[in-house]
Amino acid sequence: WIFLAFFLAYAIKIPIIPFHTWQANVYQKAPTVGTMLLSGIMLKMGLYSVIRWQLPIAPIAAKEYMYIFIGLGIAGVIYGSIVALRQKDLKKLLAYSSLAHVGLIAAGSYTLTLDGLRGAVLQMIAHGFVVVGLFFAAEVIFRRYETREIEEMGGIRTQSPKFTSMFLILVLASVALPSTFNFVGEFTVLYSLSQINIWFAILGGTTIILGAYYMLRMFQHVMLGETNSKTFADVTLNEGVSFAVIIAVLLFFGFYPKPITDLITPSLETILQVINKN
Repeated sequence: WIFLAFFLAYAIKIPIIPFHTWQANVYQKAPTVGTMLLSGIMLKMGLYSVIRWQLPIAPIAAKEYMYIFIGLGIAGVIYGSIVALRQKDLKKLLAYSSLAHVGLIAAGSYTLTLDGLRGAVLQMIAHGFVVVGLFFAAEVIFRRYETREIEEMGGIRTQSPKFTSMFLILVLASVALPSTFNFVGEFTVLYSLSQINIWFAILGGTTIILGAYYMLRMFQHVMLGETNSKTFADVTLNEGVSFAVIIAVLLFFGFYPKPITDLITPSLETILQVINKN
């Protein structure tokens, strides 16, 4: 059963260490549109398949190897966060950040609790929006500076305050600042992990601590500092509208997640009933 579960983890693109360490390189090399599609939608299909397919089909294996799967998910959180600290390429840093966050979602899914599944689904949706916004921001910077090296950026704040403000909101959402959609999902997952073992919640919480460190440090080097010799044109109307829509979703559901919670809870309760029959 555990071999089958590992095979499924690889086949349906679940980001469980050590199977998907190649993922960040793909995100870095792919065109930004492809990266946004992979990180925002395709990656979530693997997690969706766990909840809708793998857990109901093999609930006994999920229960028996729960601690192993949760441990692998948390290992992915720590691995992704530590490697992100060392990145000098903006797109690759965001890729490893995504890997860390989705590892936490996978861990929450395998708690086999309503809070864990609900938090995982909420975080899947929230992460889909925020990671698309961050990769889009990286593309906006690349169009103007023609580089993704963080060391070659800086000083954007003085040339484009509007873009800096929108980018900051996306960064804060990524680190699960209260009042953002990501806060609701991540802390629900962490609460579910604490129900299984408090140490799972403590170790899983490193995604917030380390994430805040490397994301805010990245923001400092990319946006702040002296004015760059390269000209950074302000965001266009289309770019501004795209950012505004993403930010509006993250803030609205950060304050009021009830519509999505009410929508997903009945299905998750049905899945739990199927799992608990065995």
